[in-house]
Amino acid sequence: MTEVATKPMRADAKRNRDGLMAAALTVFTRDGAEAPLEAVAREAGVGIGTLYRHFPSREALLEAVYRRENERLCARAAELLASEAPLDALYAWTDAFIDYAATKRGLAAALKSMIADRSEFFLESRTRMINAADSLLAAVQEAGQIPEGMSAEDLIRGMGGICMQPSPDPEQARRLVRLMIDGMRYRAS
Repeated sequence: MTEVATKPMRADAKRNRDGLMAAALTVFTRDGAEAPLEAVAREAGVGIGTLYRHFPSREALLEAVYRRENERLCARAAELLASEAPLDALYAWTDAFIDYAATKRGLAAALKSMIADRSEFFLESRTRMINAADSLLAAVQEAGQIPEGMSAEDLIRGMGGICMQPSPDPEQARRLVRLMIDGMRYRAS
């Protein structure tokens, strides 16, 4: 099978695409995933035709936004580990996770309908998330601040449960996640 070469995206087209994803995140978080796509284009400062050239459907735009936010959160783990002490990196990443979960709530209904059709996509996203959390926990465990046996799956499920409560308060979520991590740390001492 011959591989098809893709042309690199022009700088202005890349700016438009990035602007559309940022605008979609803002609009969908504020107004829900069913907000008019015209509002997204307006927020990005482009015409609706430009939006459809980059994203032929609402689902394509939602998927691109979700993928980008997931990749950013996962990449943040490595950035934090390179610049912070392991426990500080874990706390900072869980704060970023809470922010991510808040934006994901705005996309939740539309994402649920996509899950059945795109289970491979969500499995891939979840695997990236588990790997990011695992790298942080491994560093904290190596520093002796959390005992062996605490898994990334435990951390993600715990944070997910906290963040998906009805009418979540981000500050309360941060306190509860810190309490959960401190509980893990207590077992280490």
